Amino acid sequence: MTAVVLIFILSVVGMLALVFFKPAVHVGKGAISIFWVAPAIGVLALLIGRFLTLGEMIDGLAADSAVNPLKILVLFFSMTLMSVFLDEAGFFRYLAGVVLCRAKTSQRMLFVYLYLVVSVLTVFTSNDIVVLTFTPFICYFAKNADIDPLPYLIGEFVAANTWSMTLIIGNPTNIYLAATSGVGFSDYIRVMLLPTVLAGAVSFLVLWLLFQRRLTQPMEGSAPITPISDRWSVGLGLFSLGGCILLMVFSSYFDMPMWLIAAGFCVFLFAVAAVLRLVRRRSLRIIARSVLRAPLDVIPFVLSMFVLVLALNKVGATRELAKLLSGQGEVFRYGAASLVAANLVNNIPMSVLFSAVTAAPSAGLGALYAAVIGSNIGAFLTPVGALAGIMWMAMLKEQGVKLSFGRFVLYGAAVALPTMAAALVGLVLVL
Repeated sequence: MTAVVLIFILSVVGMLALVFFKPAVHVGKGAISIFWVAPAIGVLALLIGRFLTLGEMIDGLAADSAVNPLKILVLFFSMTLMSVFLDEAGFFRYLAGVVLCRAKTSQRMLFVYLYLVVSVLTVFTSNDIVVLTFTPFICYFAKNADIDPLPYLIGEFVAANTWSMTLIIGNPTNIYLAATSGVGFSDYIRVMLLPTVLAGAVSFLVLWLLFQRRLTQPMEGSAPITPISDRWSVGLGLFSLGGCILLMVFSSYFDMPMWLIAAGFCVFLFAVAAVLRLVRRRSLRIIARSVLRAPLDVIPFVLSMFVLVLALNKVGATRELAKLLSGQGEVFRYGAASLVAANLVNNIPMSVLFSAVTAAPSAGLGALYAAVIGSNIGAFLTPVGALAGIMWMAMLKEQGVKLSFGRFVLYGAAVALPTMAAALVGLVLVL
């Protein structure tokens, strides 16, 4: 067991080192992310050391069950591609401009509008897409209006990673944890709605207390509203994403797997979009750009982490961890452990690990949902909590916004700890 645990730890440490010091290898004008190489090497070490056989690995990857990582990846990429398509069609940019414009000269109204819009969009799309889309607009507007961008940037990041708990599709960690436990779309909403609402209310209150003094000064400048040039594409994207979510709500009644629903709507969206653009003699650039923006590096990363956890499960390490966390106060134990783990190893590896831990016989249903909460809220405790946080920090540096690691942690801890407590209390009330 010791050797397998050591390989897992070294793989995760190597992954974090690659993320911070060598995020990508540049090939011509493009760049290839290599953070997944460390976990892949870890898998190779397991096979060479015979801690896991090739047959066991293949059986695990091809298992006809909810734990199958290939089905989970199909669900994740299908939802991501539909969200990216809407972004490429200009839907998110248009909304960002409208929000900034409606606030007029009031920073307080701007903060409230921004928090609300980011929260709503995150619920129905993806936290990462919303954060990476809205951030450049916030930086651009703040510079023109000569105001401090940090309250809005922190608010945006917190809102996206709090309200992403609402639906399974809000965060890839939700997808992995819920799918591996066989939790349906409607069952997930029933349990997670109250914890998310309580967490959202507390996070907003704390943010307001932190930044209200900075938001008293009036602002100048006009909001950059980008009109939607292709209403057909936006309408088709909204129809596909909305139809997918609606059908997922009732998927348990029809015994239809969520990954198949998502894949079907995604194929429909891109096929119909291609036909419409060809008929209208329009470029297929929006389709090509949407596909190219898909985070393909997640595939080897998730598969490698799955195999590493498969080995931990084989030697009994996940069962031992489950015994340690289970018992009285299970929800708070798993919540605290997942929050800490997300900031030690990143929330995606944490979710893959906890998917096995929460499946142990000693773990109850509350353990699963507590881990979901930790994987989301853990993203804004430190920049290491999520890959999106690391990319977000790099984006701020490119935009000339100063936010150190220590300052991020100060803001993150002030918001994350009470928000986490509120969400876990809500979970206990529901269960």
